[in-house]
Parts: sequence; C-alpha cells; structure tokens
Amino acid sequence: MRILVIKLGALGDFVQAMGPAAAIRAHHLGDEITLLTTAAYAELARAAPYFDRVLIDERPDVLDLAGWWRLRRMLREPRFERVYDLQTSDRSSFYHWLMGGPPWSGIARGASLPHRNPRRDLLHTIDRQAEQLKLAGIEDVKPPDLSWAARDITAFALPERLLLLVPGGSAHRLRKRWPIEKFAALAVLAARHRLTPVVLGGAQEKSLGAVIAERCASARDLTGRTSFREIVALGEIARHAVGNDTGPMHLIAAAGCSVTVLYSAESDPALTAPRGARVTILRRPDLAALGVEEVAATIAFG
Repeated sequence: MRILVIKLGALGDFVQAMGPAAAIRAHHLGDEITLLTTAAYAELARAAPYFDRVLIDERPDVLDLAGWWRLRRMLREPRFERVYDLQTSDRSSFYHWLMGGPPWSGIARGASLPHRNPRRDLLHTIDRQAEQLKLAGIEDVKPPDLSWAARDITAFALPERLLLLVPGGSAHRLRKRWPIEKFAALAVLAARHRLTPVVLGGAQEKSLGAVIAERCASARDLTGRTSFREIVALGEIARHAVGNDTGPMHLIAAAGCSVTVLYSAESDPALTAPRGARVTILRRPDLAALGVEEVAATIAFG
C-alpha cells in the first residue's frame, strides 16, 4: 500500500507525533509510507526510520493558485491508498477534498476512518492521536522515542555535567516565558554546583542567551547554533533541562533527559506537556511569581 502521514507542525506536536508514526510503521510493515510536513522539520523527518519519503508542504496562500496546483499534483500523483492525518486542522482536512477523497483517518468531512469523539480537543495530544489510530485499527501507540535522531556534538567541546536552559518560546506569547533574570540566577546557582549551564534556542533568542552568559561566566550560549538533532544529542547527555513550554523541551524530554517544564496560564499542560517519569511540570498563572528556589528544587545537583 501507498500510505501518507500528514504532520505539518509545530515542533512539540511533531515530536509527540513520532509515537503514532512508529505505530503506523509497525502496522504497515512492507508498505511505502510518505510524510507530508513543512520545511522546518524536513531534516528531522528524513532521519526518522518511519518514512520512506518526505514531501514538503509549501503552505500556499489562499490566492496562490499556482502553489495550490503544485500541491494538488504532488498529493494526487502517488495515488495514496490511505491517509493518516495527524495534523487534524482545517487546512489538513481540506487536503482530503484536494486529493479527491482517499481513505482517510482524521476529522475531514467524508473521512472513511473518522475520529468522531466530540471531546477529542480535551484530550492530551498523545491520547487523542492514540484514540484516532485505534479507530483505524492501530492499537499499540507508544511514547515518542528520538534515539534515532541524535547527531554528533563533539564540535561543541562541552564538559560532562550539563544543565540545559531553554529561556525562549513563542515571540507573540511572551507570557509563556519565565523571566530571563530568573533563568540567569538559576544558571549562577547551577555553576556553584559544578553544572555547566548550556543555553539553547533559535537565532531570534540570542539576546536571551547573551543575558545568561553575561551574568554567569561559565555558561555556554548555543542559541542559534544547534539543529533539532543536536538538541536531541544534548538531551541524551545532560543531567537536567529547564525551559518554558516550547518545542525544544519536547525534543529534550523525548531524548530521555530529566526535565522541568514551566507553564503559565497561557497553555495547559494537561493537553500538551511532555510525558514521562522524568518530567516535572511547574505551573503558575503568571510565571513571574515562580521562584528560582522552587525550580532549583527539581534539579539533582549532586
């Protein structure tokens, strides 16, 4: 069979979809599985052992008729025999019509394997996708395992005892961030316990890394310098990680690292948080009220 899996983003959701992707691969041994995703996740997707091919959705604007025509042709020409829509958005559901209505697992109108639970949006992402796949005949969905994703990080020449710090997050939802001054204070405290703080984030978060590096001489600022696969590798060797509710924390948690994830009233950990025995969630309506000492208490400094 020719199978299509749709997962466009965002990063945390993409990571959590790797458990369902593994289950789809196990269910379709010997079949050809293609992933439709966006350019940001292409490298990670191509390294995954679950897909034979990766297609890139350029996400054409409403009036980009040429873009829509290219997308339609790209999705129709392989003649997919089943589609697992793990994005389940209005956009991805529209692709059901765009492709001519192939056998479909998701919420699109006319889906042959519909996920009709009216409370589906109240389920955690992992539970929602597991239920969707169960209705399509796939029973065994495990948590995401990104051991295949780690990339060599020797070029960073890091010491052994690392505390990863992820102080950034969505630029248009700043209330999801713990104040940078508190991240810096935590870095100073970690350094006193002979842990090397390593700051992670995108290029747009360099200013946050600079604040921590200025206040903690032993901190290593890697903002804008790491790929998703290198973040996974750092998660495999770090002692602990502390960060806001943002995609890199999902990569780190899926790598098996002990993590503390900080939530404000802007998002609900019951719906999106990383899961696992080594995941600690701290939540305050306003993260400015969360003290450095309380976060530090979740870290094993020894």
